[in-house]
Amino acid sequence: MALKRFVQAAVAALAIAGVVPASAQQVLKVGSTPTGIPFTFLDTKTNTIQGIMVDLITEIGKDAGLNVQIEPMSFSALIPSLTSSKIDIIAAAMFITAPRKEVVDFSDPIYTYGEGLVVPKNDTKAYATQDDLKGETVGAQVGTAFVDALKKSGLFADVKAYDTIPDILRDVNTGRLKAGYADYPILAYNLKQGGFPEVRLVDSYKPVTVGSVGIGVRKGDSALLGKINASLAKLKANGTIDKILEKWGQKAQG
Repeated sequence: MALKRFVQAAVAALAIAGVVPASAQQVLKVGSTPTGIPFTFLDTKTNTIQGIMVDLITEIGKDAGLNVQIEPMSFSALIPSLTSSKIDIIAAAMFITAPRKEVVDFSDPIYTYGEGLVVPKNDTKAYATQDDLKGETVGAQVGTAFVDALKKSGLFADVKAYDTIPDILRDVNTGRLKAGYADYPILAYNLKQGGFPEVRLVDSYKPVTVGSVGIGVRKGDSALLGKINASLAKLKANGTIDKILEKWGQKAQG
């Protein structure tokens, strides 16, 4: 017992000095989704979650001295997992929205975009607004800002909620949906890979729900948030964020 107390005291002393060994450092669990390519996705070759947000939280971990571990889960499970302390950080394609800010503290904005519109390839109409699809059945991903906005618009006969974006693309592909709405960069990346040849991303469409992606932590975890924001500022200034975005085919922001 005396030895155990000595070890605990030694670790505590190191912690005060700010030199906790890696083995004693707390592991921070990071929730990411396996279907949000290029932000987060399951790389089947390595069986690991990869993407923009994974690269970013990894670089933040290196810079801030945080020991981060990626935990795959569905998008709709991210916030419940954070609030119940199953994870410590959310790093996914999650918009910073007012309702989410009531339960999650977000980092400074990282990347800004809106929803994209996909329709069957043989539908060549130049859709510009959601009004152009009034009375139709459309789909969006459960838990996203897009599905709530589409439902509240009252424009559509039905707004079907899907667990994943590939599920939406499949139902547009087969004609079960007139159209699908989802994160523009994720749709563009999926279609670029050629997996859904019967689906078209509508270039003429102007998004309604535009937002910024941020990293989420538990409410009141100001120390962790401070470290994340300090590292984000440094990684933005030295060009690391731009390089990560460009690696995944996204335009760096000014």
